[in-house]
Amino acid sequence: MLTKEKLNKTIQTLPDTFTIDELIDQLIFMEKIEEGFQESEQGKVISNEDVKSMIDKWSK
Repeated sequence: MLTKEKLNKTIQTLPDTFTIDELIDQLIFMEKIEEGFQESEQGKVISNEDVKSMIDKWSK
């Protein structure tokens, strides 16, 4: 979940002028990163070996 503190830090990194689309893109990016961290903490991960195996199956 995003916090006001994280949001404020992100806004500070934006240029002095930006579009609403750029802000929304940045917010979506932040949300996806947070979701990834949460999934990782919950053990919802796939090993590199498993991913390589999946890719090998797709290329055959």
